[in-house]
Amino acid sequence: MSIFIQMQLNERLYLKNPQDTKLGKKIIQYSIILIDEIGFEAFTFKKLAERINSTEASVYRYFENKHRLLVYLLCWYWEWMKFHIDYNTMNIEDPKQKLKIAISAIVDTSRRNTSIQFVDEDVLHRIVVAEATKAYHTKQVDEENKEGFFLTYKSLAKRIAKIIKEVNPDYAYPRALASTLLEMANNHIYFAQHLPSLTDIEVKEDDLSQVEELLEDFAFGLLIRG
Repeated sequence: MSIFIQMQLNERLYLKNPQDTKLGKKIIQYSIILIDEIGFEAFTFKKLAERINSTEASVYRYFENKHRLLVYLLCWYWEWMKFHIDYNTMNIEDPKQKLKIAISAIVDTSRRNTSIQFVDEDVLHRIVVAEATKAYHTKQVDEENKEGFFLTYKSLAKRIAKIIKEVNPDYAYPRALASTLLEMANNHIYFAQHLPSLTDIEVKEDDLSQVEELLEDFAFGLLIRG
């Protein structure tokens, strides 16, 4: 897919929109690379500034701290995932097929979009799998939720829940199932890669087909009984 889009994200996540400047795009590009290389705990603005041959102060002009940068990156990915779901279900009438498309997007929205040169979705996907829970499993989650930090994630879950209701209008827990599918995908990719005794699926050379099969089995097993 080679469609130009600019992600509209919560302005409270940043001090200056990184999508508007060359330096801002470089900060996004190399923060993704560096977090993937060393992990979020070891990541600092000082290390990022050294990587991009800039100053730590220049990074702080865009983001208040590294936590907000992480949330920004995750929101970018969640918005990209929602775009994939909306785009690929646009002319689909069958609700079951819509849900299969949504599950495919949940598992792997890492296909490279050549129109967005400063974001490598494949690398960002690895960050989502490894680091996503660190964005909202914090003491500040309630305050940040009030500021709208997670509206993108909630909008994505709401979109998936709507498809779930189309498959089975009588199903009582569409939002719970939507959020469970989102978390389940990341958890089982992570388990397969690092704690294999906690899952029954395997991930070989970035082949995520078994994860997709797991989510389909789980979702349709709940939605279509008998």
